[in-house]
Amino acid sequence: MAFYADTAARANPLVLIHSINAVPSAMEVKPLFEHFRSTRPVFAPELPGFGASDRNDRDYTAQFFAESLCDFVDEIGVGKVDVIAMSLSCEFAARAAGLAPQLFRSLSLVSPTGFSKITPMEGAPGARIEAVLRTPVIGPGLYRLLTTKPSIRYFLAKNLDGPVPVEMVEYASKTAHQPGARYAPSVFLSGRLFTPNATASLYAPLQLPGLVIYDQDPNVSFDTLPQFIEEKDNWQIARIAPTKGLPHFEKLDRVVAALDGFWGNPVTAPTQALLNAYAHHRQ
Repeated sequence: MAFYADTAARANPLVLIHSINAVPSAMEVKPLFEHFRSTRPVFAPELPGFGASDRNDRDYTAQFFAESLCDFVDEIGVGKVDVIAMSLSCEFAARAAGLAPQLFRSLSLVSPTGFSKITPMEGAPGARIEAVLRTPVIGPGLYRLLTTKPSIRYFLAKNLDGPVPVEMVEYASKTAHQPGARYAPSVFLSGRLFTPNATASLYAPLQLPGLVIYDQDPNVSFDTLPQFIEEKDNWQIARIAPTKGLPHFEKLDRVVAALDGFWGNPVTAPTQALLNAYAHHRQ
């Protein structure tokens, strides 16, 4: 696993985990990395099959990604970590915390999957999509079409209200055009990485503190979230509106305020006002 790190600060360590799509990478968490690197050790791994990590043709599963996260946290050897995860990787992080609770201090989930009434991509011809992408002749060409810069820019724009950062497009394009880059995305497009009924099977059993940050993600719904929060005293929510799937690119100050409040860090008066607003929304 490739990863970025800044370990100069002394505080509780923080691990940032990118989302899962055709071209994800640690670039998706850069605003959070840059903000927190001055006050705490920060790590931003790129999951196997994505970014600059190994792109081997292996059996990518939710369990494999969860175990990879556990191995990563164990090997960096910094003790319990706070985790901020994006989208489908929230399910992997929750699964990892269930496998090795001694490694994790808290989970913060940004626009997480697993709170919809149906599993995303349910009913899609996933097996056929994966089979086509894995063919030696058609697969590489089709993946190249999916990962052209205009295509990358189009899909990123769906998750942002403002302009798409040029460096995100450039980095995604660069990492998507290396040998084996299509294998892990093909499994994602098959729908096999989503856990059915993740609310009950992954999130509900966790005893550590959890925070859900969300608003109007074009790819994810949060149907079961209100009831889940009502029943779980160790979980909180923060709705950062108006945002889409990457709120830390558009409302970084409000995302940081929600995180600091959740972690119990000292807050300023303006930050406390924001937290009061979140608490009112929760009620």
